[in-house]
Amino acid sequence: MPKATFIAITGGVGGAKLALGLARLLPPGEVTFVVNTGDDFEHLGLHVSPDIDTLVYTLSGESNADLGWGRRGETWQFMTALSRLGGPTWFRLGDMDLAMHVERTQQLRAGARLTDTTRTLARALGVDHAILPMSDAPVRTIVSTTSGELAFQHYFVRDRCEPTVTGFRFDGANDAELTPEVIERFDDPRLAGVIICPSNPFVSVDPVLAVPGMRERLARARVPIVAISPIVAGAAIKGPTAKMMHELHMPGDAAAVAGHYRGLLHGFVLDAQDGALEPAVAALGMATVVTQTVMVTLADRVQLAEQVLHFIKRFK
Repeated sequence: MPKATFIAITGGVGGAKLALGLARLLPPGEVTFVVNTGDDFEHLGLHVSPDIDTLVYTLSGESNADLGWGRRGETWQFMTALSRLGGPTWFRLGDMDLAMHVERTQQLRAGARLTDTTRTLARALGVDHAILPMSDAPVRTIVSTTSGELAFQHYFVRDRCEPTVTGFRFDGANDAELTPEVIERFDDPRLAGVIICPSNPFVSVDPVLAVPGMRERLARARVPIVAISPIVAGAAIKGPTAKMMHELHMPGDAAAVAGHYRGLLHGFVLDAQDGALEPAVAALGMATVVTQTVMVTLADRVQLAEQVLHFIKRFK
């Protein structure tokens, strides 16, 4: 009997953690990771893809556990030299990480698609699971704030998420297209479920959903779509999700995240600390499961991945 396949939509560190758990349970060919590229930008003349690289480094065992981003064993001679020359150092590129961006940029300038470069770079680091950009066309997340509009990395890294958020838009989304590879995964008759990882719903997941055809593909897939809350006990495990919710005048809890996805999801995964929110999520028409979603160890990542896959099977 053919094995079932799954699609995981992911971005950021939280998404990569669950992706690692899924990759430990499911071999290549049974899970595909569709990654946010709204964070991509050009810096120092290089094409930087933060969410793609976070996932590649995580799955390859190269992620920097101390920093939570970048590569392990990183050195910083380039940044030190750049600082002495008066160059911009607000976005830190480690020496080994820099090689990733240089090679990606060279391949793109030679005519390769972002999908092609991602596959090549991931395989060079020993990653066989499919990592697919949400689109090969540029889509750029713009954060609207009380201080004006900011490119995502300016808001997130340079300004340290300090400006008050009023909204988001995704430049280029209307002209973007799903790649043939993404469409193929959705059209696979073996597809058994779609997982929205515990990523920031506004700047990691919404850019993916903004690509024309993505919501339609999700609806046409006719498989369970489940999401894991990135909010636990009113706080984000990592990143500015809770701060954004407060500034957007939303309740700062997991039920509000579920509400943000209303009409899209069949199921929602809550942390054990938020079990009391189960009725509120159920009232949105979603099935629920309550489990430990905070992922500190590799065992935590695998355990949550197991729970999510079992949850999907409940819909059959």
